[in-house]
Amino acid sequence: MRVELTRFRVLPGKSERVDEWLEMLNERMTETLATLAREKMHVEVVFRERIGDEEFLSWFSIQGEGEEIETSPHEVDRLHLEYWRECIDKTYRARDAVPQVVMVSHKVAEAIEWADPKTSAIAWTRE
Repeated sequence: MRVELTRFRVLPGKSERVDEWLEMLNERMTETLATLAREKMHVEVVFRERIGDEEFLSWFSIQGEGEEIETSPHEVDRLHLEYWRECIDKTYRARDAVPQVVMVSHKVAEAIEWADPKTSAIAWTRE
């Protein structure tokens, strides 16, 4: 199971397109959620922040090993990638935060098949 938090910089002048992008994902949530199973994406959260004059989007996820979004047959994933290519600054090296402690209730861990049902141990190691 992977726990990730990665920050990407938004290209200057693309804030309105990011508004549209995030609105599209929220408005099409039923479709968006339907795409998660094939990716083994258990939790995905997009954060938006401003630091000085720059804008960033950060993705937090808990996921297993699944299919890549690029191979998705879902229209919402195709649109998501189009916005990504238009709005994310490819010259900025994405910043990965390194998890130090992961706290997940046993009920949630079992629901996403993360915990060993015999011991309730969560299979996560710090990298």
